[in-house]
Amino acid sequence: MTIITFTIILFFGAIAAGTLGSLTGLGGGVVIIPLLTLGFGVDIKYAVGTALVTSIATSSGAAAAYIKEGMTNVRIGMFLEIATTLGAVLGALIAVFLPTSAIYIILGFTLIFSSIMTLRKKNASIDYSAPGSKFATRLKLNGTYPTPNGIQKYNVRNIGAGFSLMTIAGVLSGILGIGSGSLKVLAMDTAMKIPFKVSTTTSNFMVGVTAAASAVIYFQRGQIDPFLAMPIVVGVLFGAFIGSKILMAINVQLLRKIFSLVIAILAIQMIYRGLEPSLTTWFPNINFPKL
Repeated sequence: MTIITFTIILFFGAIAAGTLGSLTGLGGGVVIIPLLTLGFGVDIKYAVGTALVTSIATSSGAAAAYIKEGMTNVRIGMFLEIATTLGAVLGALIAVFLPTSAIYIILGFTLIFSSIMTLRKKNASIDYSAPGSKFATRLKLNGTYPTPNGIQKYNVRNIGAGFSLMTIAGVLSGILGIGSGSLKVLAMDTAMKIPFKVSTTTSNFMVGVTAAASAVIYFQRGQIDPFLAMPIVVGVLFGAFIGSKILMAINVQLLRKIFSLVIAILAIQMIYRGLEPSLTTWFPNINFPKL
């Protein structure tokens, strides 16, 4: 395969990653890492470094459009980024000591969790205008967002639970480079009772800052390759812009189901890749297929 062909494939793969990452709030890394590791055999730690740059681009591309539409709660994003940034730095430091097989396995299970979270039904019976946390009121985290029936007010609850989940999301982002959008959305949508579209768009806003914190450490270790990152960043920016327009215009439930299925298949492959050395040792007489 020539360098030009390789670059073109990466570019179009990045467009798909940016679009899906923007639509789901999960970040583009959930597509980019399997593409690089399973598709092209790139070392997973270099793939993670590249995915972190991708997550920054996804966030940057979608955040401006979502803020303009009035969906993103910037105050919540800035407050919770304290937790995700600290977690991301810790995760990047932990990743130094983790073997490659462990990263594959952790990533696989995290992708399965992301797949399940993408399919879960949203609770339409929640009264978002019910009284929220006093702490949220003091920090002015409550907000409004546009709906077909006009501006809807919501009050934020369970600040402590949301902050704790954000710290975990940051650690996973630093280790895996995938933005951990599923945990961010879970923290805001389920724990803090923030409307789903606000959770998704605020997650997109936060992903870039979380990824940037751990990307510095990967860059210092020389695990961000500019030749891999350049076409991916351009493609992801383009895809994130497309995704931000699609989210405002259509119901994306069918797309989420397809995306969830694909991610689940990739997750199983990642787990198998991580377990492959141990399986060969445990069962020396069996010829396991190579991925």
